[in-house]
Amino acid sequence: MNKLEQLYEGKAKKVFATDDPNLCIVSYKDDATAFNGQKKGTILGKGAINNRLTNYFMKLLEEKGIPTHFVEELNDTDAVVKKVQIVPLEVIIRNISAGSFAQRFGVEEGIVFEQPTIEFSYKCDELNDPLMNAYHAIALKLATPEEIDTIKKYAFAVNEALKEFWKSVGVTLVDFKLEFGRLPDGTIILADEISPDTARLWDSKTGEKLDKDRFRRDLGGVEDAYKEVLRRVLGQ
Repeated sequence: MNKLEQLYEGKAKKVFATDDPNLCIVSYKDDATAFNGQKKGTILGKGAINNRLTNYFMKLLEEKGIPTHFVEELNDTDAVVKKVQIVPLEVIIRNISAGSFAQRFGVEEGIVFEQPTIEFSYKCDELNDPLMNAYHAIALKLATPEEIDTIKKYAFAVNEALKEFWKSVGVTLVDFKLEFGRLPDGTIILADEISPDTARLWDSKTGEKLDKDRFRRDLGGVEDAYKEVLRRVLGQ
């Protein structure tokens, strides 16, 4: 399958058309950003790691009955995916207080919730991805009530599957971001990526951060953390 014209370039990926109008090629980059693009850098090898991890998890979730956009891994940095219209909502599941949640509510990081929380933010860089609730999303026609229900159902199911997996490799899933897309017939499926870029991952014993917070907070050892996540997931 060949790359044709570039359809989109985001902070971490490029998307290309293919000979099949229903399929695209996603190419992962080593570029790193934080704070809505205010901080920029490079994490060497990140593109290949995130591609392989995302593809692994998409296949795992498909086995759990959660439909995804994944079709085929092409090489270290590229994958074939179903072409979707992205629902302009970032869906954040939180199991433990951290990051912006802790800042907004003035609580310490590390509080384990009795049940996971869900948040939505409007995917709009110009507005700094503001938080919104389901009623806002429906009012702005970003999604229908039925789509919101489906997205929430899938998001919590993803959380349960990933928490179980990460626990098995000695990692605590603190929180993570998901994105969903619509197929041409309107079906909602999981899209985007699942990686240390989009999740907070803490070593279960030491609490060491194994995710992009090492880049955000200038903790150092960013490349090593990403490699460690890949090793735990794929044994490499």
